[in-house]
Amino acid sequence: MTVRVLVVDDDFMVARIHGRFVEQTAGFEVAGTAHTGSEALSLVDELAPDVVLLDVHLPDLGGLEVLDRLRGAGHQVAVVMVTAERGSGAVRAALHGGAMQYLVKPFEYADLADRLRQVAEVLAGLSGPEAGEADQAAIDAAFGAARPAVRPVAAALPKGLSPETADLVLAAARAVPEISASEAGEAVGLSRVTARRYLEHFCETGRAEVRLRYGAAGRPERRYRAR
Repeated sequence: MTVRVLVVDDDFMVARIHGRFVEQTAGFEVAGTAHTGSEALSLVDELAPDVVLLDVHLPDLGGLEVLDRLRGAGHQVAVVMVTAERGSGAVRAALHGGAMQYLVKPFEYADLADRLRQVAEVLAGLSGPEAGEADQAAIDAAFGAARPAVRPVAAALPKGLSPETADLVLAAARAVPEISASEAGEAVGLSRVTARRYLEHFCETGRAEVRLRYGAAGRPERRYRAR
């Protein structure tokens, strides 16, 4: 089955690039392109795509409002937020609004392709002749794609770290391609030092990896990527 994708971005060049990324991915095709929120809503009704790549910043209706209106109208189309918006409020709104993925610009082709395949896998698991009853694996896959942190962090946390806060930090890390301790702390409401303790724990337990980003001067910044 070919997964039909509606690309929504106000920048015509960016929309073309994202469209090429979609066409480059086996099993996917571009169903249409929209450059405003109202156009996106209209094309979802007209084209009935399987997936919408939705920017947050649009010239009329914001992407989050588009998402809210789609759900309010009963549309079950899978939505992947593709945006430069990194604010934790926007990430939470997308999560609670039912977006399945949140990808921060700029990104590489492989980043988008990976998320498209994850969404397609969920859609396939919830469709077909036996779609009336989903098994636990299909349910876990669906909720894993819809929520950045669905798996509880291991109980063996270092002293002073809580599972609840660990889930929040891990969710923040999974919502973006990579994150610093300062950015994670800001997203969750922790100090940079505390957020770094959680992120380092995730690296030690295989839930994340770290790389050093060297600037013009000073110590390199530690950047974390959730696995």
